[in-house]
Amino acid sequence: QVQLVESGGGLVQTGGSLRLSCAASGRSFSSRAMGWFRRAPEKEREFVAVISWISSTNYADSVKGRFTISRDNAKNTVYLQMNSLKPEDTAVYYCAARSSRYWSTNQDDYDYWGQGTQVTVSS
Repeated sequence: QVQLVESGGGLVQTGGSLRLSCAASGRSFSSRAMGWFRRAPEKEREFVAVISWISSTNYADSVKGRFTISRDNAKNTVYLQMNSLKPEDTAVYYCAARSSRYWSTNQDDYDYWGQGTQVTVSS
């Protein structure tokens, strides 16, 4: 069993930055692919960024060049650095873990989910 706890969300102005953290408990964090997904108001949850066990990454086109996903296996933590934030980035951001080492952009491939952290970008 894996538990995920997100932190770092908040209110920021357009152009600002936030860093989200996801602390994982349980076994085998270093061999799991991890992902960040988000759900904006009145929209479906969508892929944001994913990272494999050896830190291969992939990003949604909407965040490419602005967001960076990374992991610290010694701390069992995955991060999402978000720069140049826009109002359309406003959403609840969720951390997710796979039982596989390799990332997927399909949220159905993720086995464990955190509760989410709210990010609000004001214009």
